[in-house]
Amino acid sequence: MKPALHAEWTKVRTVAGPLWLLLGAITATVALSAAVTSVMSCGAAGCGDDPTKLSLTGVGLGQAPVAILAVLVISGEYSSGAIRTTLAAMPHRVTVLAAKAVTLTGVVAAAGIVAVLGALAAGRLILPGRGFTAARGYPALSLADGPTLRAAVGSILYLALIALLSLGVATVVRDSAASMGVVLGLLYLLPILSQAIGDPNWQRLLQRIGPTSAGLAIQATTDLRSLPISPWAGLGVTAGWAAAALLAGGLLLRIRDV
Repeated sequence: MKPALHAEWTKVRTVAGPLWLLLGAITATVALSAAVTSVMSCGAAGCGDDPTKLSLTGVGLGQAPVAILAVLVISGEYSSGAIRTTLAAMPHRVTVLAAKAVTLTGVVAAAGIVAVLGALAAGRLILPGRGFTAARGYPALSLADGPTLRAAVGSILYLALIALLSLGVATVVRDSAASMGVVLGLLYLLPILSQAIGDPNWQRLLQRIGPTSAGLAIQATTDLRSLPISPWAGLGVTAGWAAAALLAGGLLLRIRDV
């Protein structure tokens, strides 16, 4: 396992693409969070919004570069033919996939920490000027607050799970463009579909089983009873999607030709 991890880490740090995608994820997360919090306002009567969730809105956009990076980690090798060299050097194919998953999780988690802390810092700076003050029941965002810490840690885990889900899908599909289409469809089209359905029961069901809508419930810190699914259970749904995708990818990687 150690040689495989070293090989995957070498690939990630010696190619410019992963670094730019990780920087893109950080920038997109912080920028969208800052933009959203800067246009919100809270009057004297209150507003009923969740400041922590508002500050972490950018995670929904930052997941796109993360997903693209995860897809390219393996589909890029299929496109270039380098996968043959990789598997010749490391015949245990599941070990190769595991090494990619571990390396990907590490770099995405590191970028996720920076992105989430940056988004929360932006919210802490901007929201008081938009009326979200302690006098109106909105103390400054702080990781010392249990729900905010849970939302922050959960958002980082969410990004890592999206990366693993994307890696699994790409291992199954192998083609970069098709894999990105499948992953981005799951992340963005499924939530839109759930909102477009008129039946509230089906709408709630899709919100509970979708990897994005369920997983991002981890960011909520207020009015939890109104959520379609509880925060940690929602993150568990996303973990289930990631596990299923990796399992399918691992099985297919073992039984089929390159």
